[in-house]
Amino acid sequence: MKWFFTKPKQDYRTQAAIENPGAAMFATLAFAALALALGAARPAHAEFGDVVINNYSDAAGVRPAVFPHWFHRVRFRCKVCHSDLGFKFKAGGNAINMLKIIDGQFCGACHNGSVAWSVENCDLCHSGKPGTPTHVHESTIRQLGESRQAPLAGSGSER
Repeated sequence: MKWFFTKPKQDYRTQAAIENPGAAMFATLAFAALALALGAARPAHAEFGDVVINNYSDAAGVRPAVFPHWFHRVRFRCKVCHSDLGFKFKAGGNAINMLKIIDGQFCGACHNGSVAWSVENCDLCHSGKPGTPTHVHESTIRQLGESRQAPLAGSGSER
């Protein structure tokens, strides 16, 4: 169980989250509730939207990945992903694939089982509707996802 107690190499949390994690979690949840409430009142911008990533998913027979930008943005500064990890400021601008993620690039820098869940939990990311193109979707994951019992397009299996 040593892996459970090891500290990540770099802590990407904001200073407030480091100093007072309870207050930071409350602020995160309050911000998320506010963002959802305001989403119905006016159009959301990319900072609060989700990014559907379907560069290779349809061809591989899996659902598109849905990246909840707002969820990450309330926890991390923009530079963490867009500078330190190399994400471009354009949906579909990166050639992200599972081999790179497993190798620790892009999402895999944090989603490695230590900082955040690892790649074995496919459905946590690959939850978009099959055939959805890569784009910034200015809504929440609930509006993008389908029931877990819905079959994958073109296959007889369930996801």
